[in-house]
Amino acid sequence: MTDLLPHPLAELFPMLSEQEVRELADDIVTYGQRHPIVLLDGQVLDGRNRLAACRFADVEPVFIDYDGEDPLGFVLSLNLHRRHLSESQRAMVAAQIVDWDFGMNQATAGSANLPTREAARRLSISQRAVIAAKRIRDHGTEELVEAIRDGRVSVHAGEALSDLAVEAQREVLAREEKQIVARAKEIRAARQKLRHTVRLAHMDLVATKGRATAPGELKRKYPVGYADCPWRFGVRSEVTGREKSAENHYPTMTTDEIIELFRKLDPFTENAVLFLWATNPMLLDGLRVLEALGFTYVHHWIWDKEVAGTGYWGRDRHEILLIGRRGDVAAPLPGSQPETVHRERKGKHSAKPDFFAETIERLFPGIARLEMFCRSPRPGWDAWGYESIPATSVGEEADGVITPASADLASRGVRKAVPA
Repeated sequence: MTDLLPHPLAELFPMLSEQEVRELADDIVTYGQRHPIVLLDGQVLDGRNRLAACRFADVEPVFIDYDGEDPLGFVLSLNLHRRHLSESQRAMVAAQIVDWDFGMNQATAGSANLPTREAARRLSISQRAVIAAKRIRDHGTEELVEAIRDGRVSVHAGEALSDLAVEAQREVLAREEKQIVARAKEIRAARQKLRHTVRLAHMDLVATKGRATAPGELKRKYPVGYADCPWRFGVRSEVTGREKSAENHYPTMTTDEIIELFRKLDPFTENAVLFLWATNPMLLDGLRVLEALGFTYVHHWIWDKEVAGTGYWGRDRHEILLIGRRGDVAAPLPGSQPETVHRERKGKHSAKPDFFAETIERLFPGIARLEMFCRSPRPGWDAWGYESIPATSVGEEADGVITPASADLASRGVRKAVPA
């Protein structure tokens, strides 16, 4: 009995305090050992506290061997039901199982190399808490880890403290709880200020380069338009305090500026159809642009991104492609219309599936088409956008319109490398 070691999975959870072990020993002496100690490969998979209590009370423990196929799930299930662990304590457990290297018998261990999302789900906590715990695991002192496992410090405060040097962490942990929380808040505030300054500088750089490379006019008008407007919509997270904005990726514009630009370029014929992308928060703005340009909303298609993002009222996993027409424009022939929902996993920021442009090509073959705010020109389309190279750079006409020939070259990588 004295030679038994705890299984690594059992050590995911902290031991009871010395006083609690003594109370458990009294219970075992009075009522007997209610639950056997479970062994796996000669190690204690479940029952470390019962074993310690039996040793303290000098009682012969009762053992059984584990015969299941998911020891990790077994340990998690038992401990999460028995013990009242805080979110921070569960996060530290999750951080350990995220990168678990199951060097034990793989036939019985099962895959415990879980991604952050799955670890968060199994421990019923947020992914952010798991990420914070992983940082503490990698950069925190042993004292900081134990303080969180014991419930004395929250995982979010501990994540901030892990920025400090080793001795500074220990010095803060020696203070009273209120002082520890206050110091963690100071560190988070300094972090947010630095991130904000860097973000603003990056936004200014992106916008300056974008304005310098955007074409100034178009040489013709188009009966078919396709646009993914650079909506200006920033969100400040109520949890992290971090600001999220498309301006980290490309120059954005207000809705009024977008309307003014369309009117200045005047890119569409009297009879035209316009396909305009809009996100949930910018839906009314998209409809407003259509109306301001004389287009009547007739329908919309939906892109299901498969992966949910963020949102206050719901976690967005789709975008909307509004369809507007003005003048005499025929609807697609019966039987040629696409289904209104297309499902395809999202890629890099703002990039839309080729499916939609290709569908427009199929519905309106042999007609001049313009993609506004284009970031990656495609064959068969003229384009206007911050990443669209002037046609002169590939031997075509100037003024920012990419002809089908130049777009074909651009699609093979012959285009200007401008941040967007």
